[in-house]
Amino acid sequence: MSDPEDLARTTSKLVDFSTCEISDALIKLKVPHGGYIPDINMLSPSPSSPFASSIRLCGPAYTVRMVMSSDVSAPKLSEHFVDTIPEGSVIVISAPPKAKNAVWGGLMTAGAKARSAKGVVISGRCRDLSEQRSQNFPVFARGHSTVGQSPFTRPSEINVPMVLSHIKWNAQSDTTDEDTFPGLTVHPGDWIVADEDGVVCVPRVVEDEVIELAKTGRHIDDLCMKDIRAGKGVKASFYLHRGK
Repeated sequence: MSDPEDLARTTSKLVDFSTCEISDALIKLKVPHGGYIPDINMLSPSPSSPFASSIRLCGPAYTVRMVMSSDVSAPKLSEHFVDTIPEGSVIVISAPPKAKNAVWGGLMTAGAKARSAKGVVISGRCRDLSEQRSQNFPVFARGHSTVGQSPFTRPSEINVPMVLSHIKWNAQSDTTDEDTFPGLTVHPGDWIVADEDGVVCVPRVVEDEVIELAKTGRHIDDLCMKDIRAGKGVKASFYLHRGK
């Protein structure tokens, strides 16, 4: 991972762009589906909060893989994963698709804040929404639940690559249903950017290109917006500035 100064410099540049601008840049770099991790949305602060539009979560990924507690073959951690979160990171948790319990709660948020984490992105569920929101901690998840982690799931591995797929559990057949949206691999240290539009992952190897393309894209969109507001039409404005 880069030194703290490099991380801070890249964070300050990436955080200036929306997830939509970053996805557009990633599409130009042929990153599948613009790095978008589907169906993970802002739960803290409340999406209806006046502060929601100002939230921009950005930081290197600290990955946590959860497994069902019944999986005795999976590795076990010697420490609680919250106690090893690096400062300035975004926790990214992958929960088993069949799990209906939460894998993150208010006490974990308190621990993560004590370690100066930026926020959490959960391919799964969280709980204690009022506690999360009262602590002003950004939480992005697929949903929420009343029941906690134990005895349903447990953390198994940290700082490992994880494939986050859009998977739903089919209770009738006891299998997973995966749609045609491909899974996205998040590597430890990849950039996670999240706002009210959703969550994107920026591979470290393209971070500089993404920043430059996002700058260019914003300039072009500003020109389009100016012309469209002036009544020049969407088609004509797109053709003039986007070339299509």
